[in-house]
Amino acid sequence: MEPISIVLAIVALATGYGVSTYTTKRKLSNVEAEADKELKKAKSRADKMVEEAKAEAFKLSDTARKEDAQRRTEYKDVEKRLLTREESLDKKLDQLDKRNESLRKSEDEIEDLKNHIKEIRVKQQDKLEKIAKLTKTEAADKLMQMTERDVKEDLVGLVSKLQNEARDNADENAKTIILGAMERMASEVTAERTLTSMKLEDEEMKGRIIGKEGRNIQALQKATGVDIMVDDTPGMIVFSSFDPVRREVARLTLEMLLKDGRIHPGRIEEVVEKAQKQVQKDVMRTGEDAAREVGIVGIPKEILQYLGELKFRTSYGQNVLKHSTEMAHIAGVLADQIGADVKTAKYAALIHDMGKALTHKVEGKHHHITGEIARKYGVPEAVAHAAEAHHDDMEATTPEALVVRVVDAISAARPGGRNISVENFAERMKDLENVATGFGGVEKAYAISAGREIRVFVKPVDIDDLGAIKLARDVATKIESTMQYPGTIKVNVIRETRATEYAK
Repeated sequence: MEPISIVLAIVALATGYGVSTYTTKRKLSNVEAEADKELKKAKSRADKMVEEAKAEAFKLSDTARKEDAQRRTEYKDVEKRLLTREESLDKKLDQLDKRNESLRKSEDEIEDLKNHIKEIRVKQQDKLEKIAKLTKTEAADKLMQMTERDVKEDLVGLVSKLQNEARDNADENAKTIILGAMERMASEVTAERTLTSMKLEDEEMKGRIIGKEGRNIQALQKATGVDIMVDDTPGMIVFSSFDPVRREVARLTLEMLLKDGRIHPGRIEEVVEKAQKQVQKDVMRTGEDAAREVGIVGIPKEILQYLGELKFRTSYGQNVLKHSTEMAHIAGVLADQIGADVKTAKYAALIHDMGKALTHKVEGKHHHITGEIARKYGVPEAVAHAAEAHHDDMEATTPEALVVRVVDAISAARPGGRNISVENFAERMKDLENVATGFGGVEKAYAISAGREIRVFVKPVDIDDLGAIKLARDVATKIESTMQYPGTIKVNVIRETRATEYAK
């Protein structure tokens, strides 16, 4: 390259650098100026914000001072009120102390006055006893005798009048009297029969029933769930179980086996199944017949099943199903007489002992089981309650429930309804007579009408008419508290005075 070109190039580079440097300095100057402007603006805004913050802080401080002053004033007012109240309480306490002191003095004065009055009364009593020549007890007894003599005839007349009015109003008060009498019921006494026996015409049949090594009788007991006793009684086979239906199945099975003549485990299972079906049909038919006899329709099949099973149950020698149907008839008549619902009373009376068919399977008292089963299968609540409440551990809240209570006592306690030994009957009659003869003035007593009535003969000299009325009530009360008996016992106190003379 030529020297001149090189020089030109250098000059051009120098010129460009100078221009660039100038431009850069100018831009820096502009930026600095702009920055100064922004800085001034920022300082101005900051100063303004500081002023505003100071003003706000001053306002807040002023407000706080005012609030503090107000609170101080309020505290002072409260303190004044508390001081005033404290002074008032102190004054009241002082007054109470003075009042208590005054009351103590008054009590002492009153006690002294009482003692003084007692002394005066004792002195007056001593003077009166000296004047009357009678002690206080003797005077009180004499006064009672005079009063009794004066009012005795009036009391006898009043009692007779009240009795006549009761007889006259008996028809109008029939419902109330009957419902009140329904609360008197017999206590529950049951003795279930758990044995069924069958007579054998031939003793040799026992060996066939037992089978080789006892296989036949073991199969029969296993299939029926009943204990079978063959060798205990000559000529008899005894079936033992708490379930009467099982006993009936076992008895029927053995009858069918003896008629057929083929007795072996395989045959026993077939016959047991046939006997169960036959008993089931008999149970259902018996329940339907009972419902038809009573006149109740629409009873669920499950309820009829339990009713039919009652055919095989007894209570104190009384067949439970017959007892229930008898109750239903009596309940219908009684409900009609007092204006209660006849259908409800008959329905409840019919199923009232239904729970006895399940007492060996379900825990609880039979009447509560009856209520649960009845509600389970949709029996109306009025019927379920009346059936469940026929014993006194549950309150009877409807007339129908009270009807069921009373007819249960009537059916169970009627003559011949339950098996009662002669010894127990005689002992109960003797106890009843002893209760009456234990009272003073009683000459003799007789229990009649199978213990439904007791006649008490009194000595007319020792007991008057008013005393006879009182004695009848006392005897009845003692019978209620010391004896257990079905139904109601009538107490008749007889006071008789005879005057005898002979014409010669």
